[in-house]
Amino acid sequence: MSPALAAVDVVVVGAGQGGLATAHHLQRAGLAPGRGFVVLDAEDAPGGAWRHRWPTLTMARVNGVHDLPGLSLHRALGPVDPRAAAAEVVPAYFAAYEELLGRPVRRPVRVREVRAAGPRLLVATDGTTYAARAVVNATGTWRRPFVPYYPGAGAFEGRQLHTADYRGPAELAGCRVVVVGGGVSAVQHLEELTGVAATTWVTRREPEFVDPDAAGGLDVEARRAAVARVAERVAAGRPPGSVVSATGLVLTPELAALRAAGALRRHPPFERVLPRGVRWADGAEQRADVILWATGFRPVLDHLRPLHLREPGGGILVEGTRAVREPRLHLVGYGPSASTLGASRAAREAVREVLALR
Repeated sequence: MSPALAAVDVVVVGAGQGGLATAHHLQRAGLAPGRGFVVLDAEDAPGGAWRHRWPTLTMARVNGVHDLPGLSLHRALGPVDPRAAAAEVVPAYFAAYEELLGRPVRRPVRVREVRAAGPRLLVATDGTTYAARAVVNATGTWRRPFVPYYPGAGAFEGRQLHTADYRGPAELAGCRVVVVGGGVSAVQHLEELTGVAATTWVTRREPEFVDPDAAGGLDVEARRAAVARVAERVAAGRPPGSVVSATGLVLTPELAALRAAGALRRHPPFERVLPRGVRWADGAEQRADVILWATGFRPVLDHLRPLHLREPGGGILVEGTRAVREPRLHLVGYGPSASTLGASRAAREAVREVLALR
C-alpha cells in the first residue's frame, strides 16, 4: 500500500457534536483510534463551528448545547458563567471531551473528496488518502452560509453581512440595519442591535413566538412534528428545511420586552435591493447602511459529489443515517438530526448501522 494511502475501518469527517459523539460510540463498540477509526477535522483546534460564533453570544443566549455522551459540560468545566462567550466555553468543552477520548482527532485536515473504490470508500485529503469500510459524515453547515437572491443586491453600496460574518453590535453602532431572517440568529441579532442601531426586521412569514412558561412549556409534540416534517423532506430526496421555522421561537424575557416595545415588528420580504436601501412591492423604501442576512446555512457536502448522491429533488435520500445511493456512507447532523441533541442521537444510530455492515 502506498505511504500516502492508509487503511482504516471507519473515517469520521468533522469533529463537532456529531463527529465527537460518533467517536464515542465507535470506541464503546470496540474500535480503537488509529486503525479502527479516525476523525478528520478541518479546524486547527477543537470546537467546530462554535469557535466562529460571534463573541457577544453568551451561554445564556445560545439555542441549547446538548451534553456529549459520557461527559456533561458541567462535569467537564464546572459551573459556567451564563455571561461567558459561547465561542470560548463550548470549544473548551469539546477539547476536554477529545482528551477523554484519547485525542482521536487529526487536524487540520481538509477532506477534498470521498469516492467509491471497490469494497472501500477512499477519503482524499491534502495529504493521506484513507481507504475505509465506512464513512460517517458530520460536517455540519457553518462553512456554507446561504444568502437568497434579490435583484439589485450586487449594486448595494453599504455592507452586506451574513450571520457567519457578524462579530457583534459594536461595529454596527449608529447604522441603519436591515436584518433578514426568521430564525433564532435573526432575533438574537435584533436583541443585540436594539438601542445601538436602527433596525428593520424582514421575514418571509409572520414569526411565531412560543412562551416556555405557558401551557406547560414548549410543546414536545410540536417539536416532534416539526422534526418529522424535515424527515419527510429528506425521505423524499428533497433538501432539508428548518426545524425552528416549524417549532417557533422561544419568547425569552428579553425578547418579550423587545416585542412589547415594538422592536420586533416584522416586515414582509422586500422586492429589490437599492444602492442605498431596499424597496417593497408597494413602492415603500427603507434606507440602509447594512443588510444582515440571518438566512441560515446549507449542509457542507461538496466533498461527497463523486458519490452522486443527489436525488432529482436536490436532496440526499437517507434511511436512518445511511445514504440510500451509497450504504457505506452515513450522514450525521443532516436534516432532522441538525441540532446538538439530534446529532448525538444520530451518531449512536450511525454506529449501529456501521457495525451491521461487517
